[in-house]
Amino acid sequence: MSTRLSLLCVHGVGHSEIDAEFRKSWSEAIIRAVQSVDQSLNPAIDFLSYDELFDKNPPNLVTYGVALAKLLASATVHGIGDLVAGTRSLEDVPTLIRWTAGMVAQWSVDEQLQTTLRNTVLDKLKSGNYDVVLAHSLGSLICYDTFVRNPNAIKDKVFVTFGSQIGNPAVRDIFAGRIKDLPCRKWYHLFNQEDRVLTYPLEIAADNFQQVLTPFDVPNDVLNHNATWYLSRPETVATVWHDVVPVPTSRSIVGAAREVARIDARPTRRALLIGINDYPDPANRLEGCVNDVFLMSSVLQESGFKADEIRVVLNERATTQGIMERLHWLLDGVRKDDERMLFYSGHGAQMPRYSPAGTPDRVDECLVPYDFDWTPEHAILDRQFAQLYSQLPYDSYFVAMLDCCHSGGMTRDGGPRIRGLTPPDDIRHRALRWEASEGMWVPRDFKPLNESLSKRRNGADYVGRNGATQRLGRGMALRTKPDKDYNKIRAELGHHGPYLPILLEACQEEQLSYEYRDGVTSYGAYTFCMAKALREQRGRGTNPSFQELSDLVTAKLRRLKYSQTPNLVGAREQLKAKIPWSMTEPARSERRAPRKRTVKRGRKRPS
Repeated sequence: MSTRLSLLCVHGVGHSEIDAEFRKSWSEAIIRAVQSVDQSLNPAIDFLSYDELFDKNPPNLVTYGVALAKLLASATVHGIGDLVAGTRSLEDVPTLIRWTAGMVAQWSVDEQLQTTLRNTVLDKLKSGNYDVVLAHSLGSLICYDTFVRNPNAIKDKVFVTFGSQIGNPAVRDIFAGRIKDLPCRKWYHLFNQEDRVLTYPLEIAADNFQQVLTPFDVPNDVLNHNATWYLSRPETVATVWHDVVPVPTSRSIVGAAREVARIDARPTRRALLIGINDYPDPANRLEGCVNDVFLMSSVLQESGFKADEIRVVLNERATTQGIMERLHWLLDGVRKDDERMLFYSGHGAQMPRYSPAGTPDRVDECLVPYDFDWTPEHAILDRQFAQLYSQLPYDSYFVAMLDCCHSGGMTRDGGPRIRGLTPPDDIRHRALRWEASEGMWVPRDFKPLNESLSKRRNGADYVGRNGATQRLGRGMALRTKPDKDYNKIRAELGHHGPYLPILLEACQEEQLSYEYRDGVTSYGAYTFCMAKALREQRGRGTNPSFQELSDLVTAKLRRLKYSQTPNLVGAREQLKAKIPWSMTEPARSERRAPRKRTVKRGRKRPS
């Protein structure tokens, strides 16, 4: 058995002002960690430097500003917004964040620089027989860009990314919205939630990928981005270093057995059902949402779901945190052919949002949790939601059924209740401007989120009628490039963009979603008709496609005189596919056989 261990280290934003002796500190941290596993092993440690390639063409403040605005717009969940709140200029932003944002921006727009950096990494790898590539911060982006385009370069090696911005939506947008798996022996992504240098968690549906949570909060360090802390964490030692340090065969067998057991225990089907009647404000309370949840749970169990595959969260427990925690339960660890179902019954809303520059620039659709207060911190927005679904395998099923509306509305006394909130006047003011020539308030003209997509016939399904609405479940933060550039990058990298869920929505963007009383029992009109349609079809021994089911529900709503038309969004081939629930195993196998081909074709563009 070989006892050698050779590592290549690729630093983040360099600059001697940050750490003049970073090679020494990295080496010491690595040696300590390795020798905590095997005291006799002295690893060979090498470094790749690239700062001079950036220094030849330093970015200006305009480039910094564009990059910082885009990154902050998508990455404030880890407290970065707190660091820049109240700053008057980019010079007030912490130096490391400015450097990182600026260098990422420079790298993202300079194709010649990208090519030079890739060649630099490839040349370095050819010069030594490395077992492990350790890449920090910006170095992780450079390495991933190299390996996704030159997969043989990382084959049979261990790839470790830490303090990395790869999962950041603004960075993923550079790669056409999706981070692919790599043919390395193992890819470890170390993530510290306290790291505020534009980092993000990352999920990849591959058995050779593992995200490792490495929490640390260094005293007097507001950024918590230090590479040596990542490398030295007990969680890193227990996973990365115990993996890469040569070990006796018996230990390897035990580790492999544990991994097999972990994979075998993975659930293949889950459903999360959310219902909120009792909002804190009595004026916002609904009647049928909890009934909807129990109705859908019964229908799903009749359709093949087991009771322990379904989780429910209701009323005061359905807070922002409570919903997000359960969404992680629903969507973490999804693999090929897995089935996931999200059902939401409650209020929806639209929130005009400010850009990091402090000006309104778009509208966000959101689900309204129990603790909703018209702030992004207490709403379920697509920017959080997309982080969970956009990396799902193309050949999995994730269905989101939303019985709510986002256009607002008021309930008339004695009339059916409406499942949407109208913004308070101060919030609504963000989306308006005064038209002096008409002497009236008119909608503000926002810049389109994606101009080429907004011009399509079905563009409103993705960016709203105003072209500037972040619609739930569409992943538009990962899809800002024009079609030509987006399609070019997808073709180069060999993927089809972010995963797109199958969205079953109660109504169109500007319509209202109503409640229905079945005798004295209230339900969502949409949910009631959906349950009826599913049960009727099963009673006939038929299994409709998602498109056929939506058409059946639409017809029922019209017969009940409801002026709401359900909306169906998803990849074309999946919408035509039979609903996977309550199918015999032969039928399930027949349904899945062609999907690997057709689903990928359908992912090429929203349809």
